[in-house]
Amino acid sequence: MATMTRLTTNEQLQSALEASGDKPLLIFKHSTRCPISSRANEEVMSYLKDQPNESIEYAIIYVVEDRALSNEAASIVGIKHESPQVILLHAGKPSWHTSHSHITSDALKEQLH
Repeated sequence: MATMTRLTTNEQLQSALEASGDKPLLIFKHSTRCPISSRANEEVMSYLKDQPNESIEYAIIYVVEDRALSNEAASIVGIKHESPQVILLHAGKPSWHTSHSHITSDALKEQLH
């Protein structure tokens, strides 16, 4: 199973974005107060448990608890904030993103393999 690193600081975000030049990064923006986001979280966790692409780094930002960081991520990557949301980055640039009920284990498998 691949692991997901929680990002809580701008320094962690910057470091993860810089490292995406060597290894793609998938950021999952998750709201702990939203049932749609809870369902998306289940889908992401299911994907991570079932043969995830190990050549990708996985990170999570809790949008309620770390609102400033979530906003900073949206500003840096140039993608309007949504929650839940997944953003795949290569060399700090977004190559794919989706949100809400479109975040499924199958969608992740299709896009990340």
